[in-house]
Amino acid sequence: MPYDPSLDETRHDLERLKAMTERLPGLVFQFYRSHRGQIRFPYLAGASRLFGDAEQRQRLFEDASHAFDHVHPDDFPRVMAAVERSAKSLTPLTTQFRQHYPDGEECWIAVRATPERLHTGILWHGLMVNITEQVEYQAHLRELSDTDSLTGLPNRRKLMSSLEREISLSNRHGTPLSLMIIDIDHFKQVNDTWGHLQGDKVLRRLAGLCDTLLREEDCLARLGGEEFAVLLPLTPLSHCEALAERLRHEIASHDFGLPQGGVTISTGIAEHRIGELRDQFLERTDRRLYEAKQQGRNRVVGP
Repeated sequence: MPYDPSLDETRHDLERLKAMTERLPGLVFQFYRSHRGQIRFPYLAGASRLFGDAEQRQRLFEDASHAFDHVHPDDFPRVMAAVERSAKSLTPLTTQFRQHYPDGEECWIAVRATPERLHTGILWHGLMVNITEQVEYQAHLRELSDTDSLTGLPNRRKLMSSLEREISLSNRHGTPLSLMIIDIDHFKQVNDTWGHLQGDKVLRRLAGLCDTLLREEDCLARLGGEEFAVLLPLTPLSHCEALAERLRHEIASHDFGLPQGGVTISTGIAEHRIGELRDQFLERTDRRLYEAKQQGRNRVVGP
């Protein structure tokens, strides 16, 4: 038989392809599931330690029944549901999950695969990629978008989201939910007299003082300017009023470092009514704050 140099080229191409896939920051894989439910990985290549070392991967070629033992239990049902949908409709498999490693580390894995129907089952061809850094960066961006840069408190956007969630729970279960809106009295005079840097210090100190007096489940947020809000789940109006009075007293007696004079607050409070919309609840609480201002400030006003 005459020598065919193209065979050498083909062999070199396959060797280069194998070397490349073994260095990928993820896994190139084939995942097979028989009609009887048996699963295995006919092909696995890449630098990811997702399925352990070479010996552990070798076992997956014949039996992958334990391959997903370290998937986060909250994510496992979603992953299996995605596999089922892909198998039934022969549509691409697309999902994400958290994976635990024996050393305690946790990472996020993204899966993209295309199914192929065989006589004996389904074969997926796909990629698994570690997306932990991307997920953490997205979480960081969400945190920035929900956080007031001056005080470090949740901002108005975050409060609105929390308020929607807590109102839904209150409507569903009939549980009490209270809200207070706090405004610093004559704050413009602080800025005009002592400067905005001193005003910023007052805002930060007030936020820290309130935070120490609240429960972990309460949501203290800065609405903007000198206005704050406190969302109190599972709290009736009577308990909200007692807490608002305590905050008012603590703030009035606190030394904010101003050259002269202290800081006082006016507070409006209200308890959610079943079926009441978010904006109605906010408007009703805000009216109570306006009444506190009209009545002379440094006071708490509720229904």
